[in-house]
Amino acid sequence: MRSEIVVSGGRIIDGTGGPSRPADLVLSHGRISHVVAPGAGGAHGRTIDVTGLVVAPGFIDMHAHSDLALLTDTAHEAKVCQGVTLEVLGQDGLGYAPVTDDTVEPIRARISAWNGTPELDYSWRSVGGYLDRIDAGSATNAAYLVPHGNVRMAVVGEEDRPPSDAELDRMRAMVAQGMDEGAHGLSTGLTYAPGMYASDEEIVALLEPVRAGGGYYCPHHRNYGSRVVESYQECLDVARRAHVPLHLAHCHVNFPRNRGRAPEVLDAIDEATVGYGLDVTLDSYPYQAGATCLAAPLPGWAQEGGTSATLDHLRDPDIRARILREVECEGTDGNHGVPMDWGTLVVTGTIDPALSWAVGHSIADLAERRGEEPGRLYADLLVADELRSGCLLQVGNEENIRTIMRHSAHTAGSDGILVGDKPHPRGWGTFPRYLGHYVRELGLLTLEECLRHLTYRPAQRLGLTDRGIIQPSAHADLVVFDPDIIAARATYDDPRRTPVGIEHVMVAGEFTLREGRRTDRLPGRSVRRNH
Repeated sequence: MRSEIVVSGGRIIDGTGGPSRPADLVLSHGRISHVVAPGAGGAHGRTIDVTGLVVAPGFIDMHAHSDLALLTDTAHEAKVCQGVTLEVLGQDGLGYAPVTDDTVEPIRARISAWNGTPELDYSWRSVGGYLDRIDAGSATNAAYLVPHGNVRMAVVGEEDRPPSDAELDRMRAMVAQGMDEGAHGLSTGLTYAPGMYASDEEIVALLEPVRAGGGYYCPHHRNYGSRVVESYQECLDVARRAHVPLHLAHCHVNFPRNRGRAPEVLDAIDEATVGYGLDVTLDSYPYQAGATCLAAPLPGWAQEGGTSATLDHLRDPDIRARILREVECEGTDGNHGVPMDWGTLVVTGTIDPALSWAVGHSIADLAERRGEEPGRLYADLLVADELRSGCLLQVGNEENIRTIMRHSAHTAGSDGILVGDKPHPRGWGTFPRYLGHYVRELGLLTLEECLRHLTYRPAQRLGLTDRGIIQPSAHADLVVFDPDIIAARATYDDPRRTPVGIEHVMVAGEFTLREGRRTDRLPGRSVRRNH
């Protein structure tokens, strides 16, 4: 009995940006064995008729927060139903490996607003150990970045101080081990504790083993508000000094004061690319709101020492007053140097169900309804949920979003936080929104060029020559969709609605989505650099 599958009758868009063409694909043992003329593949095996549909490489989510979802949610419809076949985890300088016996619980608490608190055996400690869990079977493939905050917490703790020379050597060794175990680079979260306490010099030093391992640097940079252009320039300078490729995470230019300033950021990228030969890519999501933990806008000094220390500060009347003065009037490092507009901060989820009254509402709206000062309500909510709540930040600019997505270095990253009662719809809608709204409805990109952003270009950044492209010997990670109807249905009010127009998704030649429905297959594995 033949094991081949023939995908027949479709219009192939191979991911490189070249024109579509009619062809059949012959799949064997998890890879594309042949690309043949229409109708010529019928003799090879079982045929899947996709007449009238587009066949493309599976989408690569360059900025994902599915670190625990891949271990606990076998369906993982948020990504599978979008056509995603590979996700890059370990983002924003905080993840679940490497950890030590002392840091595993503090890290879980710190990013519970991103990933929840599922019951799980957290016995792994290394990057390799975490990726081994992925290899037990998952809905999508996964690549990983060493999170700088994990490394810093393991060696320096949660203090705002530079590492000693000996500590820096230990941190370099941890990054090197992560690279040896298959990580693709280093991520930083420079507005999150403890990453925000690191100097550029520290980051340059930790990128030495990344350069040696052929990886790249992926920063969540220091400021999206009052110093947005300068902060992007700092990232470019760090990568240039470290001699590593750079991938700018969620490359947005936010806040009303920065409307129309995206070209300044892109000009700086182009200058670094042309003038210094720097290898730069970036990702973005096609929505104006951001999403993070509700505690993120707090000043860095108030987060030093970890969750318990921050809660003590918020319970102390004098320290609380200082915190709120900085948040509301001065603009904190946690809120990108911009004074807080409470109408832009929307609660997406709480761990404590008794606080569900807050979900789906802005802090300003909640304060008005309850007759309270918004700063006081915000601080009380943080204490009541022990800093575990999530939020939206309604601070984006559509003009900037459209400008950035058309740049030649652009890729897509959902930044999808999948937990909470009303999470951001980008977790369920990023990829079909690009193809439906921005390609078909607005015509900002051609279908072929947009698919290049979603497939081949991110695969190049990851150093993968056999993914993100349709050609013989490439992995059979594929998405089949109808370009005339593909659309995101997820909204801020109903964020978990799956898209329309995606018919089939395959990982390693196995259907994870067939005729629009999730199968029970778990063919996803870790994609380790140089392995």
